[in-house]
Order: sequence, then structure tokens, then C-alpha cells
Amino acid sequence: MSQDDKQPLEIQLYESRKKIHPRETSGFFQRLRKLSLFALLGGFYLMPWINYAGRQALLFDLPARKFYIFGITFWPQDFIFLSWAMIIAAFTLFFVTALAGRVWCGFACPQTVWTELFVQIEQWVEGNRNKRIKLDKSPWNFNKIRRRGLKIVIWLILALWTGFTFVGFFTPIRELADLVMTWTLGPWETFWIFFYGLATYGNAGFLREQVCLHMCPYARFQSAMFDRDTLIVSYDPVRGEPRAAGKKRREEIDNVGDCIECQACVQVCPTGIDIRDGLQYECIACAACIDACDEVMIKVGKEPGLIKYTTENEMEGKKTHIMRPRIMLYIVALSIMIGLFGYTLLSRKSIAVDVLRDRNSFFRMVDAKTIENVYKIKIMNKGKSAQTYEISATGFGGDSNVELRVVVDDKFKNRELAAGELLNLPIKIRANRSDVKRRIQNIELQIKVVSQEGSPNGEMVTEESKYFGPKK
Repeated sequence: MSQDDKQPLEIQLYESRKKIHPRETSGFFQRLRKLSLFALLGGFYLMPWINYAGRQALLFDLPARKFYIFGITFWPQDFIFLSWAMIIAAFTLFFVTALAGRVWCGFACPQTVWTELFVQIEQWVEGNRNKRIKLDKSPWNFNKIRRRGLKIVIWLILALWTGFTFVGFFTPIRELADLVMTWTLGPWETFWIFFYGLATYGNAGFLREQVCLHMCPYARFQSAMFDRDTLIVSYDPVRGEPRAAGKKRREEIDNVGDCIECQACVQVCPTGIDIRDGLQYECIACAACIDACDEVMIKVGKEPGLIKYTTENEMEGKKTHIMRPRIMLYIVALSIMIGLFGYTLLSRKSIAVDVLRDRNSFFRMVDAKTIENVYKIKIMNKGKSAQTYEISATGFGGDSNVELRVVVDDKFKNRELAAGELLNLPIKIRANRSDVKRRIQNIELQIKVVSQEGSPNGEMVTEESKYFGPKK
């Protein structure tokens, strides 16, 4: 061909998505994935219906600003626990990634779990991989409309049920079910049921692997947590190359590899990659290619493990180090954080107190010998039962001869606070004028929880404030 006959090479910068039809396979890792799918989806769909200690076991009651988690009530003041839990979850993800690669993506990510469920429904309605590809290429006829319509109806029902369950974590699900059955849903519940249902349908039924390839940021920064001892799904080129398909071709090649070019590893991949090209960010470590390849190797009389979980060091014949400095650092950090989180949670007080001074006046003269300051104390009962409180005050440099008297209105005396109740309690603190030797002095208020027997139960909160007096 002459130089003039050569055509310029066209590179298409955008290519429309080619739908991926993963082939079903079986094996150890796929059984593990299905077990994970049943456990996670079962937990999601059943958890709102489980009651504990007389109420929904897991309920995020946003209007009341209360989170109920298996008998423990969290208030807005406990937001630090949520932040702490999220930090622990992030470190756990980093630890698992450094140790075993993207097993989270392949076995536990919500996108993977729901996509796998939707694909299982598609396989049940439309048939195996070859039948689904054939159905895609066939013209629209009664059979295609019937199968596609049935699949979409099932997907929509599942998506709406998912949205309903999601809202059931924020509105008591039994009440929500009554509202749905009587067609009296509020605007916010209606919006979130359909919004989350649409998101589930779109992500798991339509976008699928596109979320992992183009939307999820985790795939982009995972390499920062990988090292040469991280477990990855990898093809063994030393054993597999050169590849050859067909008995005749394999007999014509010297030292032919074990790979028979069956394409099973490509056909089962949910993201459509060829693992034989090496580690790729699109790989979600679902291990479907491992099970498919092992099945083929057994059929042709070869040893399984042409594709396997391994490390870069092991592939190069070097020793793999599981307990390396990075892993040990994660273990130490997680142990400390989880230990402190558990200790702080278990030692959390059942009372929250905030003290505010009355800013309308610095002090009042009750009589010629007595001065008083006015305060408002906000007391929240974070416990599980009703409580009463005992309030005292000390200060003025810790002088034991100084007496600070707390005056509470009669209607607030022995006031019992129900579980979860917030009380705005006005009090007056009086002192002898002769003891107030400076314009501003520090005082401490002690709020003690009183037991049902009428004596303090040992739980107490101390808050500091200022006490004002006349100029000397």
C-alpha cells in the first residue's frame, strides 16, 4: 500500500456504553458473595421491623432529634459519637483495603449488593447470558415486551420497597405502613420513598457498573492504600502464556500456556474487563473470574489457580508480609479508637446540663445582707427512666466558710423529668454580702441525679459560671 493510500486513523473520544451481560458462575467466592448479599439485604429489609425495649430497635427520629440504637438514645449533644463512629468506619475501610484490596467493593458495597440482586432478577426473567444478548438484538415483539415488562415491574416494586424501608429508619415503619395503606403519607415521606426508590432503580438497574467506573471516588484513590503485599485478583502470565485456543492450535505452539482463550473470565466480569491485562482500577475484586477459571481448569485437567487472590510479591516469587508496619499501625489505631469509643459510650452520663446567667441584671439585693444572682439551667434526661435532681453550688475560691444557697421555685421542687425530657429550670443563688469580696467570682453548680429511694445515685454533672456582686 502506498503512502497516499493510507487512511488517517480516527480515534473516537466518546463511545456509547455497551451493555454488559455477566455470565452466571458458581464456586467458593460466588457462594460467599450470595451469603453476603442475603445477610446485608436481609439486615436492611428486616431491621426496621425489629423492636427492642418497647420501640423500634434502629430509629433515627429527626423531628424529635433522637436516635434510638438498640435501647441507647442519642441526642444532638451526642453528635461526637456519630463522628467518632464514622472515623472508625473509614479507618476500618483503609485497613481492609491495605490488607485485602477491594473486597469491600466486591462483597459488601451497597452498589454491588443491589446490582447483584437486580441482575439475579434479570437472569430469572430473561434467561442466561446468551439468551439476554439474543433478546437485546431481537426486534420488539410480544416475547420481548412481556419479558422486559415483567422485569421492569419487579424492579420497580423492589425499588419502591427499598425506598419505603429506607424511610422506615426515620419514621417508625409500622406507622409508615399505616400511612401508606390509608393513603395519608406526608409530603416528605412521599418524596423520599420515591427519590430513594428511583435512585435504587437507576443505580442498580440502569447504571450498574458505570457507578463503579465513573462515579465512585474510591476506585481512584485505592492505589494510595495498596502496596506489594496487598491481596489482589491477578492472572499468572508465567503459567498462562502463551495463550492458545483449540486443540490443534495448542499442539502447534511450543511450551503453550494453560490459558485456553475460553473468555470465561471476561464473560463473568460485572465491569467487563479482562483480568489478564493486569490490575485495573475497574476491578472490584468480586473473584467471579477466579471461580470461572478454576471451573474451566478442572474440566481440562489443569490445576486451579491460574487466576487467584495473590500479591505482587508472591507473583514475583518473593515472600508476602501480612504483618507489615502499615497493617500494624492500622490495628493499633483501630484498637485505641474502638476501645476509647466503647469506654466513652459506656461511661456516658444520663444527664446533660447547660447553665445560662440572666443577663438582664448582674445581681439583686434581696436585703441589706443578701445578694442573689439568677440563672437558667437546662437539664436533659438522657436516661431510660424518670429522674429527679438535687442542685447545689460552691465557689468563691473554695472557701468552706462561704455559703451559697440555691433557691428553686416551689413548682419545680422535686420535679421529676421523664426519659428524654428537657427542663428549663430557673434558680437563684444567694450569698451573704460580706462574703462577696470581688466584683466577679467563679462558682460551680453541682447537679446530682437522685435515685428512686431519694438519695443521690452517684451520677453528677458540674458546670462553672460567674457570680456578680457590687463594686468594692
